[in-house]
Amino acid sequence: MRTRVIRTFLTIAFASLAAALLALDLYAAQASPSLWYPLLMITGTILLLAAMLAYLFVRSFSRQTAELRSYAERLLDPLASGEQLPAGNDDLGDLARSLQRMAPKIRELVETLKLENARREAILASMVEGVLAVDKDLRVTFCNNSFARAVGARIPVHAGLPLLDLVRDPGLLEVMNGVLATGERSEHRLTLPAAADHTFEVLAGPLAGPSTRGALAILHDVTELERLERVRKDFVANVSHELRTPLAAIRGYAETLLDGALQDEKHNRRFVEIIEAQATRLSNIASDLLTLSELESNGKARPTPPQPVSIRAVAESAMRTVESAARVRGVRLVCGHMDDVAVLGSELRLEQVLVNLLDNAVKFNRPNGEVRLEVRELDDGAVRIAIRDTGIGIPSEDLPRIFERFYRVDKARSREMGGTGLGLSIVRHVIEQMSGTIKVDSQLGVGSEFVITLPALD
Repeated sequence: MRTRVIRTFLTIAFASLAAALLALDLYAAQASPSLWYPLLMITGTILLLAAMLAYLFVRSFSRQTAELRSYAERLLDPLASGEQLPAGNDDLGDLARSLQRMAPKIRELVETLKLENARREAILASMVEGVLAVDKDLRVTFCNNSFARAVGARIPVHAGLPLLDLVRDPGLLEVMNGVLATGERSEHRLTLPAAADHTFEVLAGPLAGPSTRGALAILHDVTELERLERVRKDFVANVSHELRTPLAAIRGYAETLLDGALQDEKHNRRFVEIIEAQATRLSNIASDLLTLSELESNGKARPTPPQPVSIRAVAESAMRTVESAARVRGVRLVCGHMDDVAVLGSELRLEQVLVNLLDNAVKFNRPNGEVRLEVRELDDGAVRIAIRDTGIGIPSEDLPRIFERFYRVDKARSREMGGTGLGLSIVRHVIEQMSGTIKVDSQLGVGSEFVITLPALD
């Protein structure tokens, strides 16, 4: 552009010089016609020299400006870092020297910006929280992988995508629109259907730039926190309910005794026996709660290293423990196939598991019923422990919840049998700590089968 301007200027100057010299020649020729041809030759020579000088100037200027332009275009190219520009003593030379002095600073600034940008991208991409940035038209300018995975979008999410195409949730759109309209930060709790109904704590705020504005939202998944809060509330309610019943019975019978029933020889002993039974129930609840708390903390308070445990020995000991209760209720205990296999874990806890399952199978059985225990080593290196009974069975709608704390299928009968509602929850925690699984299959009126699978010790 500058070369064209200079060429135009020189062309106009050359034309003006030629017109001025021809005018002088005509004026001189009017006074002396014999001078016309010599003056015309001199004028032609002057114009020829001027044209040559102008051509050389334009050529030199064009070459220098082309070199400066090429150097400026390749300023960020690492290969051009050692290149030297021809620097003369004119204005272009001063410009070339200034450009060479500034080139390292510009490269350093650009590299710093690249490093900062890469660092920011890495931090945002590795965040567990979802991060979303939009412009004033609600078009995505940035979206990390956590947000994309949360809403089920394809990774990567390209910039410029309308937010409505990324996630169709009116709550999130309202939050982003509100931030863009007011320019103030806000906090909301949203449940996104696109994120499998997970609940998120959304912190949104304005994102102001030098030439544009937008909004930034950070989504923290609080689904698990909400679940734990519900579990905590349910646990407190269940514990309160479980403790209230025996405490009310103890208090009621104690008041009855104090009001004169102590002298009632016909009933006072039965009242004391009821108080003792309810106190035993309270003790059992407290003991099971402590056991459950220790299991849920993975034994951090008193870590016990796992030891090799003989399944056969534990099974025989558990059968002996419930033998008297089975005899009283008229239930047969049958030891089926019994492989002598060892597993890694706690002998006391595993025996507690089998006693709980066998005791339930006896309690909820029918007269002349049967409880069968089998231990088999599987081909895949696992141990299968099966406890099958011919009892009343469990309704299918209750099967998914029987391992919950304080959950009872038949609440009245369970309390009558002295159960705390924590036994199966303890069973599940113990088996999971031993890297095993427990499943149940039951038919109402036919019986139930609990199957434990544990990894065998090599």
